[in-house]
Amino acid sequence: MFSLPLLYTREVWWAGFIAHPYRLLGYVLATFVLLLGYNRYAGLRRDSTTIEVAIDSIEEMGLGIILGGLVLFLLGRFTFDMALMEIIGIVVVGAMTVAIGVSIGTAQLGASGKEDEGLGRTSAKNEINFAAQLVFALCGAFLFAANIAPTEEVVVIAIALSWAKLMGLAIFSLLIAFLILHYSDFKGASDFVRADHPVIILLGTIVTYAVALGSSALVLWFFGRFEGVALYTALAQTVVLGVPATLGASAGRLLLQ
Repeated sequence: MFSLPLLYTREVWWAGFIAHPYRLLGYVLATFVLLLGYNRYAGLRRDSTTIEVAIDSIEEMGLGIILGGLVLFLLGRFTFDMALMEIIGIVVVGAMTVAIGVSIGTAQLGASGKEDEGLGRTSAKNEINFAAQLVFALCGAFLFAANIAPTEEVVVIAIALSWAKLMGLAIFSLLIAFLILHYSDFKGASDFVRADHPVIILLGTIVTYAVALGSSALVLWFFGRFEGVALYTALAQTVVLGVPATLGASAGRLLLQ
């Protein structure tokens, strides 16, 4: 549900074919760390030990590989007469985002209402700290960015943008974060992220946008969008992708806990 569009994207298939093994390994490790953080703060069992969190993360990665690989195979994106590294590449590229979707889907859709009532809002609020908010923002930004970053449209838009429009997109992204975090009626806004002090509001908005930009840059780098391009083009791509990533990061801080 959260990552199906990625599996239908031609650029994702191509990225899997050409990705270097070290880059694939880095992608797997980064996904695993993100899953560890999310399961630590938003897993079904709030009292889970570190080992249980790690086991849950490994299981979710395994499910991501199985589901992603099955869908890609049924779509005819790889056959077993292809080179092993090509099969591994295309499955890994799609499966890591699926794994994050599995983790979020499990945490959000698997808990019963009685369990949530038993935990209590006060207890949940005490557990949601700044580190947890960063993890939620990263998950949301990654899910949005990973589904768009492989497409050629990001590069096309970035090349055509002037400095003025680039600054306009950055300001628009900050406005998105500000409005969602502090003027939305999303569940959890008043308990977890809403603040009254102007400095805290400003810092929260800037940090959310910074997380979105960082996630965008990492995903773009993985898909090879920074190779052979000028610094301005790389920056422009990051800002362009930062708009949906900011939406994901802001909503993630409210909806993924």
